[in-house]
Amino acid sequence: MKVTFLGTGTSQGIPVIGSTHPVCLSTDPKDKRLRVSVLIEWDRYTYVIDCGPDFRQQMLNAQCTRLDGVIFTHEHADHTAGLDDIRPFYFKQGDIPIYAHSRVLKALKDRFDYIFETENKYAGAPGVTPIKIENKPFEVGNLTVVPISGMHYKLQVFGFRFLQFAYLTDMKTIREEEIDKLKGVKVLVVNALRETEHISHFNLEEALELIDKVKPERAYLTHISHMLGFHDEVEKKLPKNVFLAYDNLQIKI
Repeated sequence: MKVTFLGTGTSQGIPVIGSTHPVCLSTDPKDKRLRVSVLIEWDRYTYVIDCGPDFRQQMLNAQCTRLDGVIFTHEHADHTAGLDDIRPFYFKQGDIPIYAHSRVLKALKDRFDYIFETENKYAGAPGVTPIKIENKPFEVGNLTVVPISGMHYKLQVFGFRFLQFAYLTDMKTIREEEIDKLKGVKVLVVNALRETEHISHFNLEEALELIDKVKPERAYLTHISHMLGFHDEVEKKLPKNVFLAYDNLQIKI
């Protein structure tokens, strides 16, 4: 299995528009972060988790030529706003499966009603096959995916486990029974917004506490804001098995 970090930034991305923060002015490519998403490839299958407003550029950067489906963590714009940009895949492949909680599917239908239209549909619009997921395992390709439910302040969000790989983003709290689903993973990705407390995201300390509970072989931090600091400086302070993810990083599990 190969995982490509398409984006590792928070909802505003880095650099933030109009910001003069030193990290936003950095010339290090690792300090430039698109909105958070990953591309997961195994055997002949290709899936993405979330498709935010940078989706088109991310697909070009990854030289992605096929998409078997999009799996959504939740409905916020930085995770869903790029749905229209699945059009090139739709034109080649037909309807693209999308996997999401029923609440998220409703939000997508409200925002992208023309994509879900069944009568008098605009010819240039993409098409999707909505697949409702709940907090129980479901199938994608030839794998069983295990959802990991957590809370993003007061909003329920899903993380996902693919065999020995697990991906969590926009988590603030997670119950012990959900953490138990992560035990035994070799690679864990988890959000770490900044060092100071945040109402709806893990800060660095909380992310490291979760990693210590799960004890993966390797862990990568994502959904990073400019307030966490410069990539190279932050990574020097992390435990030896914990790394800052960065855009276009590829790892194999």
